[in-house]
Amino acid sequence: MTTNVAYQVMWNRLISVVEEQAQALVRTAFSTSVREAGDLSAGVYDTQGRMLAQAVTGTPGHVNAMADAVAHFIRRIGRQNMFAGDVYITNDPWEGTGHLHDITMVTPSFRDGVLVGFFACTAHVVDIGGRGFGADAASVYEEGLYIPIMKFAERGAVDDTLVRIIRGNVREPDQLIGDIYALATCNEIGHRRLSDMMDEFDLPDLDGIAAFILDNSRRATLERIAALPRHSATGEMRVDGFDVPITLRARVTIEENCIVTDFEGTSGLDKKGINCPLVYTKAYACYALKVAIAPEIPNNAASLAPFEVVAPEGTIVNAPHPAPVALRHIVGHFVPDVVFNAFDQIVPGLVPAEGAGCLCNFQLSLRPADDAPDGARRTEVLTFNSGGSGARPELDGLNATAFPSGVMTMPIEATEHAGPVIIWRKELRPDSGGAGKTRGGLGQFMEVGAMPGFEFDIQAMFDRGDHPARGRRGGQAGAPTRIAQDDGTAMRVKGKQFVPAGRRVQMAFPGGAGYGDPAERDSALVKRDLARGYITAEMAAEIYGLTETDIADILRAAERGEAD
Repeated sequence: MTTNVAYQVMWNRLISVVEEQAQALVRTAFSTSVREAGDLSAGVYDTQGRMLAQAVTGTPGHVNAMADAVAHFIRRIGRQNMFAGDVYITNDPWEGTGHLHDITMVTPSFRDGVLVGFFACTAHVVDIGGRGFGADAASVYEEGLYIPIMKFAERGAVDDTLVRIIRGNVREPDQLIGDIYALATCNEIGHRRLSDMMDEFDLPDLDGIAAFILDNSRRATLERIAALPRHSATGEMRVDGFDVPITLRARVTIEENCIVTDFEGTSGLDKKGINCPLVYTKAYACYALKVAIAPEIPNNAASLAPFEVVAPEGTIVNAPHPAPVALRHIVGHFVPDVVFNAFDQIVPGLVPAEGAGCLCNFQLSLRPADDAPDGARRTEVLTFNSGGSGARPELDGLNATAFPSGVMTMPIEATEHAGPVIIWRKELRPDSGGAGKTRGGLGQFMEVGAMPGFEFDIQAMFDRGDHPARGRRGGQAGAPTRIAQDDGTAMRVKGKQFVPAGRRVQMAFPGGAGYGDPAERDSALVKRDLARGYITAEMAAEIYGLTETDIADILRAAERGEAD
């Protein structure tokens, strides 16, 4: 009989197995979105398609959406059609992770000819054809190549016809096919490590360890819910949208054995591609509540099950097919702050202030201009960047850090290596973090252009232009997003926009909001922020009340290199 101690060791081993799976994907992927930003997920599942363990590396949107995906693969493929050496693929937004730019691959794991589980992984790819990555499409049919749940390989033989179809429909065929093979390979590595583990522990199947993981996770999560007050509250946010603002509204209700989040009252579908399938909304709503009440309980099917998410079909958080959904992350990344706004009324003093929310993404479609060098070709360059996160009750917000996605900011060198791009400026944005007892995280300044001989279209994927992050409990708002060309030409925060050769785009990404009354901020922290350049002398004086003498002394010390 296997003891609980042995099962705990196996559980930890499973987590290490899927983390190695994820790291293999990072090391072998072709796209910078995976290799540099970590926009991926990896996990292991039992034979019923229930997620047992997820990799630490990855995003909540991918992981929690993928938690539901394997069941769709089982239903579509059919158990009787599954064989050792198979690999399955899809980018279905409603049965995968929310938009066509995410490739999800599932591999059945067989042991001695018997199916014992599944490995799954997801990666964001730079191009999937269609209009390209952006919000301009009017339906999902315009947004790129659709791959239904199907076999990429059967009994180890790759479907060459599928590969040719994919290559014939995308702008970067080598890159995309390289990513697909990287996804398949990382699942294979997970399978090998699982086989080694099962040999070591002499396990004929995963039934025992699966029951141990799921039972303990469910019980621990229910205990946390039971300790909460039986209350209900509504949170609301206003964000930019594409052409018109969007209202996001969520009612959070604490019940005996679950927490229900209902998005009744949220805006309807947008005409452009910022709509969000329910699977992605659910992923981030569950994530928000889980990090609030049970952050140390491992993430799996059972620990997610008590978080119920509902939304009326046809709202922007429950977009049905064929709504355009390419930038579903913009709305999805705001979901945690909406949920936090409700939860803060039920359990005060626990959740952070609002942050930048969605990633500060942009994609450049570069093409040769009249004076292009010989051999110049069209190139797609995608880069991920971040605004500031919201201040926490006891700690400042994080500078230039993506919350809730956790996606990493791409290094300048990696972006410039991907194509004829020049990043002229990339630095923290002073005064962008909202003032408070704890300060919001800073956003960034970026200035980008093309190498001589190239013009480009920029796909802007920003928000917070007209609706900056709001402070909590007396904290002030963060700075809004700003974007313009270097000659002063105004630009929109969303959509494809042309930039002629020689012009640059200047962007100021939003800051997180503050928490608590700024008058209560420790003066030592204000002086530290001024010395580091996080705030200007004007903010130090006007908002935090620092004296002219103190400001002068701090700035002189900073010039001498003596500041903290």
